[in-house]
Amino acid sequence: MATRHQARTAVVGLLYAYDLGNENISKFSDEILEADKIRNKQRIFSHNLFDGTIQNLELIDTEIQKYLKDWDYNSIGRVEKAILRLATYEIMIEGVDKRIIINEAIELAKALADNKSPRFINAVLDSVGKEEVKDN
Repeated sequence: MATRHQARTAVVGLLYAYDLGNENISKFSDEILEADKIRNKQRIFSHNLFDGTIQNLELIDTEIQKYLKDWDYNSIGRVEKAILRLATYEIMIEGVDKRIIINEAIELAKALADNKSPRFINAVLDSVGKEEVKDN
């Protein structure tokens, strides 16, 4: 059975494909998730994360952009952007503990992005998390 980490890894791939312009990727998500052996509860979890992120993309992108010091949003790598979007969705919309999500995002960045990405992602998400704490 797949873990939540594996499910999130697959969602990052789906978000990456979506960002490349494949807006119909959701039609193929079941096949992609099946290839990654993501089934049952984890497949539902993956679909909820992907669909929720896409449905809230404008809000998520606006939130991320607020915390980009000296960075142009369009110059961020697509993998990093996918990780940031997923994590911001889980922190802002799903209300998952930010420490868990930041740790997960850092692990995703270590596995999927370059060696500078974990630090960058940590800094941005830490700001998103702090903002959410202030709002409560």
